[in-house]
Amino acid sequence: MSDYRKGPVLLRGKNVPKTSTSGRLLAGQEHPDWLHEDPWRVLRIQSEFVEGFGALAELGPAISVFGSARTKPGADDYTQGETIGRRLVEEGFAVITGGGPGVMEAANKGASEAGGVSVGLGIELPFEQGVNAHVNLGINFRYFFARKTMFVKYAQGFIVLPGGFGTLDELFEALTLVQTRTITKFPVVLVGHAYWDGLVDWLRDSVIADGKAAPTDLNLFQVTDDIEEAIQICVEYSRGEGTGPEAASSPPGIEPM
Repeated sequence: MSDYRKGPVLLRGKNVPKTSTSGRLLAGQEHPDWLHEDPWRVLRIQSEFVEGFGALAELGPAISVFGSARTKPGADDYTQGETIGRRLVEEGFAVITGGGPGVMEAANKGASEAGGVSVGLGIELPFEQGVNAHVNLGINFRYFFARKTMFVKYAQGFIVLPGGFGTLDELFEALTLVQTRTITKFPVVLVGHAYWDGLVDWLRDSVIADGKAAPTDLNLFQVTDDIEEAIQICVEYSRGEGTGPEAASSPPGIEPM
């Protein structure tokens, strides 16, 4: 039985192709089906990581700001997003968002108007059109997982305003990475007791009470109504002054309900 190798792949029997790799490369393509095959997707995924790493490698200290794309200009959350973006720049941070409208746009606007680096990591979706006008460093991704890697890799913390499924997805991914010590010294701050306390109650009274998480996992994030407190938490962690859950048995956690 003859062997046929395609790089690290070994093929035998009926799996051996009838034409060579070089022959297929030089042959005319009657249909663009090859664009949609998994091996090509791997290269495209690789290119997204390479482009993202290249664009953000020299970004410097940054904070990722999350929140709803459906928040309208003039709403309290929007105004808070603008203030957070501006204050982060004033403290020496770049601001990273998902590049969309709503809270993301607000944070980018605050950062841009303060003269800072305003990063938008967009995602190709049928109902969203590129990054918002206040982004001055933007990247569009095809794949959520490549995009989400950039949110964490190039940020020193998360500030999370009220949002929907996308915001919750990003929040819990960060909490999982902190919980598993995959990333350390990483502050996660939720802004708005009125919005987040119900989630905290459910985590404590259902998830933790049922043994699905540890009581100390509530210390992985903090909740505040005070934007200045949220900013200062990020500043302290960035300077090495913040106490992460890996460094103390009873780290500062959420405020008492």
